[in-house]
Amino acid sequence: MPIENRPLREQVKEELLRRLGTSTIATDQTINEVQLAAELGVSRTPLREALITLEREGVITSERGKGFRFTPLSAREFRDLTAIVATLETLALRSSDPGHLTRIAPRLLAEARAFAAPQAPHDVIERYDDAWHDLLLSGCANGRLMQLITSLKVTMHRYERVALGDQDVLERSAEEHERIALCLQRGDLEAAAAALEENWNSGMDRILERLAD
Repeated sequence: MPIENRPLREQVKEELLRRLGTSTIATDQTINEVQLAAELGVSRTPLREALITLEREGVITSERGKGFRFTPLSAREFRDLTAIVATLETLALRSSDPGHLTRIAPRLLAEARAFAAPQAPHDVIERYDDAWHDLLLSGCANGRLMQLITSLKVTMHRYERVALGDQDVLERSAEEHERIALCLQRGDLEAAAAALEENWNSGMDRILERLAD
């Protein structure tokens, strides 16, 4: 695992999520911490820190004396998570300063259009989507609300990975982002909020289709 200028536990956490998303780690087996630490080239301390963080976020479960294991993917959980995050993000958008939204709308539109064309690695796609939504909600002053959204998205990412790399999914997501930005350019906050909720719901439908394959 390449070492970056970030806390090692965060890098380990991201690598574990990547492996889960690509089915490299089985969800029905207990995690062998010694073996996994050796594979990642790290000590057990940052690995255990990453595992504990993922447990708090609902990605991992643990049983006394049995160790950690990844929580199996569940269509019901994903529907529940999507409903919560969609509601919280639309609340954050409606709570944002209208002037700020008008100022960032051209950038949101440009970034959505720029990302519609190229194929990209999974981690780049994920970072783009997170960054775009972060910019969209950057005018929300409710810090606790934003922390809650960020935390829930960590759990959602393991579901989103099942559809990453699908070019049709990328193009439709970019079109939905464009629609949100255009609504903000017109100053129509309610239409933007409705388009944001639709973005989450249509994304949920696309991922549920892939989970059923």
